[in-house]
Amino acid sequence: MESYPRYAPAVYVNPTRDMIIKRPHPHVSPSGLVSIPYLHNWIYPSSNLVDLVLHLSSAFSRDPPLYSQRRPNPNPNPSPSPSPNPSINSSMTSTYGQHPPPPGPRVAATAAAAGYPPSPYGRVQHPQHSQARPTSTDDAAEVYKRNAMNKLVEMVHGDIIGMRKAREVEMEGMFSAQAVLRRREEEINKGLKEMQDEKEGLEQQLQVVLMNADVLDSWIRDNEGKIKNLGKKNNNVDVDEAIHCVDVLSKQVLDSTAADLAIEDVVYSLDKAVQDGVVPFDQYLRNVRLLSREQFFHRATASKVKEAQMQAQVANMAARISHFVS
Repeated sequence: MESYPRYAPAVYVNPTRDMIIKRPHPHVSPSGLVSIPYLHNWIYPSSNLVDLVLHLSSAFSRDPPLYSQRRPNPNPNPSPSPSPNPSINSSMTSTYGQHPPPPGPRVAATAAAAGYPPSPYGRVQHPQHSQARPTSTDDAAEVYKRNAMNKLVEMVHGDIIGMRKAREVEMEGMFSAQAVLRRREEEINKGLKEMQDEKEGLEQQLQVVLMNADVLDSWIRDNEGKIKNLGKKNNNVDVDEAIHCVDVLSKQVLDSTAADLAIEDVVYSLDKAVQDGVVPFDQYLRNVRLLSREQFFHRATASKVKEAQMQAQVANMAARISHFVS
């Protein structure tokens, strides 16, 4: 039983004092060890003790491994006693019919040999004591008991199989529902995470927009009076003079970006003109080549100036942090 249930258990027949093991028996050794095909073909987890008991019951019902042994007669020479009632004598004779009483002449001869005259009353009936062994009535009771136990085991086994199948079906349904719920849980968690990430991104964008709005509002408040005064002094307001850059780098970025966009508009107009046949194709190519070269220089200048502005901002932030730390 050390390796049970992965390996078959060891089954023994344990006879009582009044029983002995049948020899030879196809499934039981003299030591009581049981060997049936179900034990040899034991496969875990399909094999179980309920099926094992059912197979043992079936095998032993066909060929019982035990039988009762005869007990010694405790009183082998009972004293003879006459039977006064013939009905009692006949009843006892029918009860112990397996051992009929000896004939009368043998009794008479025994009496004569012992030196006694023969009995004038003829043959005397003596009750016979049968040995203690199972009778046909006991065998029928044992068979009935064994059949009842087999039937009960079969019924219990059938109920267990039915219950097990029903529980297996229920468990399969629960496992399927659990798999669906887990899949839905993963989808919900994934969607929730995406919405949280989107919310955080929108909050960051909102903070940037609010900061830009505050900057624009403060600039408008600071320059609103200047614009009004400039309009009162001169009705012909120069648009380029209306906006002043903070520093030289910002003015350079503004000029380069304006030139880049202006060249883009000129190239678009040339495309329309060559499509309409207003400008010759060779002149179009020459002008586009010149404009593209100039646009490249403006874009390169704007990119370098933006990098310089970024480095200046980083240096300014580092200086502020060191000032606060100190």
